[in-house]
Amino acid sequence: MPLSNNVIGAINFVAAVLSVPVIAIGIWLSTQPDNSCVGLLQWPVIILGLLILAVGLAGFVGGFWRVPCLLLFYLVAMLVLILLLMGLVLFVYVVTLRGHGRPVPGRAYLEYRLEDYSGWIRRRVQRTHKWERIERCLSSTSTCAELNQTYRLAQDFFNARISPLQSGCCKPPTQCGYTFVNPTYWISPIDIGADMDCVRWSNDQTQLCYFCSACKAGLLENLKRDWRRADVVLVVALVALISVYLMGCCAFRNAKTQELFRKYKQGYTT
Repeated sequence: MPLSNNVIGAINFVAAVLSVPVIAIGIWLSTQPDNSCVGLLQWPVIILGLLILAVGLAGFVGGFWRVPCLLLFYLVAMLVLILLLMGLVLFVYVVTLRGHGRPVPGRAYLEYRLEDYSGWIRRRVQRTHKWERIERCLSSTSTCAELNQTYRLAQDFFNARISPLQSGCCKPPTQCGYTFVNPTYWISPIDIGADMDCVRWSNDQTQLCYFCSACKAGLLENLKRDWRRADVVLVVALVALISVYLMGCCAFRNAKTQELFRKYKQGYTT
């Protein structure tokens, strides 16, 4: 029995350790300007990682010190957390399926349209009261200011592979026909057309195109890329967690079998 309990405790400790990449990816998301401004995915990931850590440690204590109620709690709670993590992985995959950049003639960067993205994630940023908060957060970052420090000439800027957020928020859409002065200052054409994003553009460095649909689309593309990277880590953690959980179940079952066999032998020999 001591050996079996040690094995169960060690396996459950590994399950606790597997919470580390989940928590780490949540913290990484919170450090990305786009994710920190929107605040959608990082907290569910961090909370789920902390719960996995707590349940894994409870299973470790239950296995190593032979506390049956903690082991039972571990088996039930970890199964629930695995299902929640699986649901989160599938959810992220589904909401990031749609959306892509559109090539622009004479430009290396892409431009983005809001209607290309998943309806659920669009609703998280489209509503006015939500976007006002996000816009204030985005405009306080150095996302657009960095462009002025990097690109002086028009052709250098046009050949640059800037981020989706910079493409959507820091410059007017190419179709509007604005003339380049620097990456965040453009001369308006005589006729800016009927596109509302062309009207919304402002050379005011606190406004730029932050209220454009293109800015919202660029933000969603940035979110999509970050979430896809996070989802890869979550999938790996999920597969490892399922494997460890199954090993723990087998070890627990073997320990119970050994205990029953020991009791049977004691009853048979007395």
